[in-house]
This record gives sequence, C-alpha cells and structure tokens, in this order.
Amino acid sequence: MRAIRGALLLTGVGFGLWGLWLMRDFTSEQLVSIGIWFGGAVVLHDAILAPITVVLGVIVARHLPGHFRAATGTAFLIWATLTVVFIPVLGGQGGSPDNATILGRPYLLSWIVMTIVIAAVAGALSYRRRQLAAARAVS
Repeated sequence: MRAIRGALLLTGVGFGLWGLWLMRDFTSEQLVSIGIWFGGAVVLHDAILAPITVVLGVIVARHLPGHFRAATGTAFLIWATLTVVFIPVLGGQGGSPDNATILGRPYLLSWIVMTIVIAAVAGALSYRRRQLAAARAVS
C-alpha cells in the first residue's frame, strides 16, 4: 500500500509540475485570472457547497431508511459535482452569437437526462440493498 501511495503522490506532483510548465508563457493577466478562478472555486466549495452538503446529509441521515442513505449520498455527491461542471454551459458562457457551433448542443436536456440516470441508478442500488438486507434477515 505504501508503494501505491508513493506512486500516486509522485504522479500527482508530476502532473502539477507539468501544469506549471505549460503555464510558463502565460501573461500576468492570465495568471491573475487563474488565481481568481481557483480562489472562487475554494470560496464556492467552502461557503456554499460544503454547508449545503452537510445539511442535506443530516436531513438524509434522519429521514431516510438505512438502505437508502449510502446510494442517496453518493448520488447527490456525483450530481452536485457534475452540475457544477455543467453550470458554465447551462448559462451559455463561452458561446458566440456569430458561431452557433460553439454551444450547439442541448446541454439542458443532457443535464436533465444525467440527473434522471443518477437518480434511477441510486434508486436501483437502494432497492437492491434493501432486498439483500431482507434476504439476510430471513436466513
């Protein structure tokens, strides 16, 4: 396990150094913009997403049966992460009126389908977990 952790650490550090190397030709304006985005991501996570996740986790833990909790929590985490990634395209950021091909896909429909698939998988896993628990109780 120590070797795997060491390999993962070296891989992460390597990719980080490679990213810094790729940024060597950036202008100071671009570097400031990157800093603002990274700072905004930390604020978004710590001030908004983390508290919402904790509150929803407490609500789920109190009101859902045990076999629903793990799948629901995992589904919410996946959904929230992907939703944050979807925000720019759902808001039309990066689009261009003179080039319809830039944001020419049905992103809202894709997000809705993604949400339904995540909810369906979580429901199926919860149902299966309930079946397994019932089968163990009978045995």
